[in-house]
Amino acid sequence: MAASTLVSACGPLRPGVPGLCRCRQPRGLWAHAWRLPEPAGSGRSVAAVSGPGASGTDRYCLELLRKRDYEGYLCSLLLPAESRSSAFALRAFNVELAQVKDSVSEKTIGLMRMQFWKKTVDDIYCDSPPRQPVAIELWKAVKRHNLTKRWLMKIIDEREKNLDDKAYRNIQELENYAENTQSSLLYLTLEILGIKDLHADHAASHIGKAQGIVTCLRATPYHGSRRRVFLPMDICMLHGVSQEDFLRKSQDKNVRDVVYDMASQAHLHLKHARSFHKSVPVKAFPAFLQTVALEDYLKKIQQVDFDIFHPSLQQKNTLLPLSLYIQSWRKRY
Repeated sequence: MAASTLVSACGPLRPGVPGLCRCRQPRGLWAHAWRLPEPAGSGRSVAAVSGPGASGTDRYCLELLRKRDYEGYLCSLLLPAESRSSAFALRAFNVELAQVKDSVSEKTIGLMRMQFWKKTVDDIYCDSPPRQPVAIELWKAVKRHNLTKRWLMKIIDEREKNLDDKAYRNIQELENYAENTQSSLLYLTLEILGIKDLHADHAASHIGKAQGIVTCLRATPYHGSRRRVFLPMDICMLHGVSQEDFLRKSQDKNVRDVVYDMASQAHLHLKHARSFHKSVPVKAFPAFLQTVALEDYLKKIQQVDFDIFHPSLQQKNTLLPLSLYIQSWRKRY
């Protein structure tokens, strides 16, 4: 079900804010769907996905994705066979950068790791990648598809700036971060698919921003457990909510209003991305399959009345592989 149908079913919560509404939606056909096993759960199946000539570096990227970015892993499996290994390398590169912030105790160490990746990208474009699995696979992807260096460096630069434990000042700051990380990742994925299209770029921009907002929401319980809150301060101030409210896992209406506003903004970006549907080349659609997971989260958070700490939001969707396959087969995003 497309996000726009949620609006037509019961209308927006308040005037001027199109998007998610506060009423529980029926589960629909998914309640009767059959369950698919998780793909590539063993070393043997990973090798099968990689192909008979798979290298150790290729398998390393697969395993890293399967453990750290399962949704991205599933989406990459549905790309054309000739593009998969490059997509795995690209997403593994993103995972390596994303986990720096949570894996270091001091910002200085994080900056050193980011500097390593900056030099690695420079070396990749000089045909001398370091002997590191992700770097080697990324070098192969760059050579194979002539990937734009600027997008790779933007991801590193933005992740580096984000090493500070500070909340976003406003929603625009969060969207800029998402544009330079998630959207840049999608621009590179489009290049892997051989797509050079303005409409596809516009869709990628909006999907990346929606991804950034949803990721911020999904990570809030985890960050709260570590006494951190990164939600945009302007929206919190608008509703009179403090960081302490989120640390206490408050279920007050004002706290839910903050979550509602952010979820609505993510929904609007998905709606804008889909407005280009008829103009985007069909060949580009596989790059945008992550909209399935975004839609799933937005529906779930609506069903629990925007309680960001509800246990159901932390559960893995076992039907996601099936949903992704169906969306891929229908050639939609």
